[in-house]
Amino acid sequence: MQTTTLKEDIARASFTDEHERWAAVIRRDPAADGQFYYSVSTTGVFCRPSCPSRLARRENVRFHTTCADAERAGFRACKRCRPDQPSLMKQHAAMVAHICQLIETDDAMPSLDVLAQAAGMSRYHFHRIFKEIAGVTPKAYAAAHRSKRMREKLGDSETVTAAIYDAGFNSNGRFYATSDQVLGMTPTSFRAGGANLDIRFAVGQCSMGAVLVAATGKGVCAILIDDDPDFLVRDLQDRFPRANLLGGDKEFERTVAQVVGFLDAPALGLDLPLDVRGTVFQQRIWQALRAIPPGSTVSYTELAKRIGAPKAVRAVAQACAANAIAVAIPCHRVVRSDGALSGYRWGVDRKRTLLEREAIK
Repeated sequence: MQTTTLKEDIARASFTDEHERWAAVIRRDPAADGQFYYSVSTTGVFCRPSCPSRLARRENVRFHTTCADAERAGFRACKRCRPDQPSLMKQHAAMVAHICQLIETDDAMPSLDVLAQAAGMSRYHFHRIFKEIAGVTPKAYAAAHRSKRMREKLGDSETVTAAIYDAGFNSNGRFYATSDQVLGMTPTSFRAGGANLDIRFAVGQCSMGAVLVAATGKGVCAILIDDDPDFLVRDLQDRFPRANLLGGDKEFERTVAQVVGFLDAPALGLDLPLDVRGTVFQQRIWQALRAIPPGSTVSYTELAKRIGAPKAVRAVAQACAANAIAVAIPCHRVVRSDGALSGYRWGVDRKRTLLEREAIK
């Protein structure tokens, strides 16, 4: 018995009548691929809705739920769109998944030529397709994965040097040159769970509840909001279990006051040095978020387009959810395509309030 996912059921429900199906064929809608097929009586073939072939006359077109239905009706598969095979999008997604596995299992970063050959594509075509689906280039993906391995190895290896080589870096110098970007601190401090790293923090109160602000010597590393101030402190301790968490002095209290003031009156603006930690892809998203003007919103789809990865909408949403520096990296300015407010790490009500306050000139 064939089963379908909820997502497939919903997609299929959007092409339930012939009018909707014919409209999808006219616009060659790839979202309709796999939801139904159409046959042309004058050619004897059946196609997927996105087929680039010349549009047939409506009176010659019939619709079928599956390939088997079309074949039983006496039609053969189109040789151009190949409806009896996985869609091009699915083929590309499978290819990218395979290449990601190659990158993750190779001790050294394979060259672009090697990866393109494994994908059966030219260098240019492979690079474009990979970035379109993964949201980052093969080189950036490899760097992000190697950074992740570095974090894991620093916790397991006996020495920092062993961890560097275990993670795939060819030399100490090559890793240390980028260690701040990869870890946000020295590798020794990271390996020790933030040991010997001084992080100043303080908890303030605003109209939205408790707000915790924490900073290293480089800049603010966390702005957390919740109703329970004790929860915020525990959250910070979990992030840096062996760091020196220090109460903020009078100078730091002014930083907290800036954040509290911005939350209550966004027109004041907020310009703070940040100590941002994340993967290459996450940092691209967070940088794009900071470019959204106060009082404006963009959709997750639009944000994905702005970073040159239009198909990475889900990854964009995940990067927004991973942001630990509220308001300074304004993920609250991202909404659904229909303008509705979606999930927000610190509560949808707070997201709505922030947007309403920013809209006041």
